[in-house]
Order: sequence, then C-alpha cells, then structure tokens
Amino acid sequence: MSEGTINGLQFIGGKRRRGSSQDPLTVIDPSNGRVLAEDDNASPAEVDEAVDSAKAAFTGWSRATPAERSAALWALAGELETISDELIATESAEAGKPVRLATEFDIPGSIDNVKYYAGLARNLEGKAAGNYSGEHISSIRREPLGVIGSIAPWNYPLQVAMWKVLPAIAAGNTIVLKPSELTPGTTLMLAEAAQRAGIPDGVINVVTGTGEHVGDALVGHKDVAMVSFTGSTAVGRRVAARAASDVKRVHLELGGKAPFVVFDDADLAAAARGAMAASLVNTGQDCTAATRAYVQRPLYDAFVEAVAEHMREAKLGPTSDPATDLGPLISMRHRERVQGFVERARRDGAKIVVGGAIGDGELSAGSYYQPTLITNADQKSEIVQSEVFGPVLTVLPFDDDEEGLELANDTPYGLSASAWTSDIHRAQTAADLIQAGCVWINDHVSIISEMPHGGYKLSGFGKDMSTYSFEEYTQIKHVMSSTVRGSHRAWNDVIVAPKGRQ
Repeated sequence: MSEGTINGLQFIGGKRRRGSSQDPLTVIDPSNGRVLAEDDNASPAEVDEAVDSAKAAFTGWSRATPAERSAALWALAGELETISDELIATESAEAGKPVRLATEFDIPGSIDNVKYYAGLARNLEGKAAGNYSGEHISSIRREPLGVIGSIAPWNYPLQVAMWKVLPAIAAGNTIVLKPSELTPGTTLMLAEAAQRAGIPDGVINVVTGTGEHVGDALVGHKDVAMVSFTGSTAVGRRVAARAASDVKRVHLELGGKAPFVVFDDADLAAAARGAMAASLVNTGQDCTAATRAYVQRPLYDAFVEAVAEHMREAKLGPTSDPATDLGPLISMRHRERVQGFVERARRDGAKIVVGGAIGDGELSAGSYYQPTLITNADQKSEIVQSEVFGPVLTVLPFDDDEEGLELANDTPYGLSASAWTSDIHRAQTAADLIQAGCVWINDHVSIISEMPHGGYKLSGFGKDMSTYSFEEYTQIKHVMSSTVRGSHRAWNDVIVAPKGRQ
C-alpha cells in the first residue's frame, strides 16, 4: 500500500471499496510516524453487506469438490509468490517488522500455509464407514459451517489471516475477515490475490474498522455461524460473551506468558541465545514469546550475563534495513504501555539489567523500545503475571525440578512454553507437566504448518494450522442407513410391542 493511497480498505463481493463510517482511518508506519494510507473505516452496514456476500457465495463454494477447492488454493499460492516482494514491503511498513523477519519468516511461512491447505482440502476425513449395530451402515460426513466471522491482530497481519482464511475455505466455508485497522494492507492483498486465483467472489471478504463498531457487528451478526478471534484475553472474553447469545461456535487464540525453563544440565550457550531470540521475536509482540525465564541456580548468574550480552548486541533500526534486528512497537500508545510495565517493576524493586528505555537519536520519531532484561522480580508481581507484549524478559531462579515446573505453570495463561535440558527424562517430565498448548524442548517459537497452534487456560481454545484446524471449521454429521430388508425393524418392537406379544 503506497503512501497516501485512497482506494478503499474494504473488499466485499470481489470488489475493493471504501467504508461508509464517518470515522477516518489512518495507517501509520510505526518506525517513523509516516502516513501510509488514509481512508474510511467500515461501518455495520459494510459488515451486513460482507456477510450477505459470503452467505450468497456459500452454496456454490460448499458444493465445490475438494479437488476444485484444492486447485484454487494452489493457484492462490502462485499469485502470492508473484507479489511476495510487495507483501514483504507492506507488512514491514505497516507492522514495523524488520524486513529480514518479513522476508525469511512471515511471508514464506504464510505462502507455505496456503500450499499445506491446498493439499489438506482433499483430505477431509471422517471415521471409517462400517456396520456398528449389525443392522445399519454408518458413515461420517464432515461439512462446512457456513459464514465464518474472523478477527485478526496487528502483530502478524498476513500470517494470522492465513490461519483463519485457509482452513475455513478449504473446508468449504466462506469468510468475512476483520484485520486490525492498524495493519490492513496485506490482508486486502490476499483477498485480491484470491480473486485472481479464481476463488469466487464472496468467498473471502475483508472489512476494516474498529473492534467497537465493526468487530462487534461481525461477532453478533445473525448469519455468522462461527467466530474466530486472535487477540488479548480481555477482548476474547467479550467476543465469547457476544457470540454466546446466538450459540455460535467460537475459536479463541488469546494471550500468553510463556515460561522458558532452564535446568542445570542445559547447554548454557544455546539456552541464552534461544532466550534472546524467543523474547525479542517481532519485538516481543508475539503471544508465544518467552517472557519468564526460570533458571536453576547453578546456571542463573551465567545465564543472566549471557542473555544481557546478546540483548546489548541487538540492533534497532529502520525496518527496511536488512541489518536491523528489532523494529518499533506497533504504536506510541503501545510503547507507553510497555514502558509502564517496566517502570512499575522498577519501582517494586526489580532490577533492570539491560534496556528499560525508549529509542533515541534517529529512532526517536518511531515507537522503538530497547530490549529489556529484568531480574529480582517477585513471582506474584505484575511483570511476571501479566502479558507485556514487548521486548521484555524477566529471569527468576529456582532450586529443584519440581519448583521450576510449578513456577512455569503459575500464571493464568497456557499458550506455549519451553524446557532446556540434556536429560531425556527431565524433558519428558517437563512436556508432561507444563500446562501449555505447545511445549518446545531445547528450542522456542518454532512453528510448522503440519502441527497445531492453540492454548490452555486463559490462552483460549481451538487450534490453528494442521489437520486439527478442521475440527474448528467443520461440523460432523452421522449418516445411518438400515441394511434390513422388508418392513420389519426389531427396535420398533421395543417402542410398541407387536400384536400377540403384549
């Protein structure tokens, strides 16, 4: 999306268009405050139109063969590959991503998701047909739900849009997606690429606007069969409550406070560098990012020193520079939020080992925040218990294995975690006892299309990616056919006994 563009931030029924809300929408590059686009937000009227468009497209798309849907997704992958450079530039500018991260992770990972679901569209399996009662043949049909209403966040605009769009349409649903109003560009490019790939108009619709007006209207729409939301736990609660009034199916991927457990036999160098990468990924704006490192005492001091050195080496800079390691936070407002967490931790007695300050000099025009390492915090403190969503890692010591794992589970969240050890028994115990949807061993943050992503506890429920995502976007129908010849059915006699047996 080029600077100053006014070409509509809505995509409804196959057409790019403007919204009818009187509230202006301005998309900002958080690295320098430059205006990237100015346009109109959607209003509930556009939500109605988008849902109507998706509803009209559902009949044809849901009846398309798996092979036809697969072919369309393969074509979409090709279209996205041809515009990958533009996707990278847009994602980097709008979300404040270092171009290296967008080039090597966000965009290729998103295109890989498309290819994965292109194959998976032809593999909508159910339980094997069979005669389970002796007098019937049973089979399972996995059918689409209808119109899906999805809300995606600003931290991974294209990737999370893919996680919502792809399983939904691969299974035969149609979708209305609301991207964050801060980062709509690549989602709109996805919708346009889908149209070029031959996906029928109305299958993918995009409405851009605020959660208060557009998101709420989408979640509460009577013709939306399911709601999928990725974002904070606080907003997720409101989404679930709003959807409950119509008994809609709900899929929630919410906040995280991932523990990073380092046992005393871990490879210190690997763990320290892993903690640096896992806490600074996407400038810490990642719900799976490592935020709480628990280190067994024999390694604690050396771990803190090594991570501090790595953080000092991390380069903040322009997002378009391939040498930049960390970009800005998404906005000045969000930077104030992150800084507030750190300052309150400092006042409560925590030690700021590295960072704890905003960017200065040439970075002062953007919402930059330095990589921050904190020690001496209390387990029950805000900085340990609450999601900061910034480049902030808190390190705490533990004595025995049991204590380390208890501390890892001691927050309301359960999205992801990691354990670092050279002992297979410790690794398996950690995998068994840590309450999280994903537990990495000797790594953190790695994801692949074939494996599920989703949380426990206040991190939500349901899965993105993998075959398990079809559990969210399909409904199961049992078809049971009698094999008995003639008019007599033995079970009917249980209800009304035949003459002569009464």
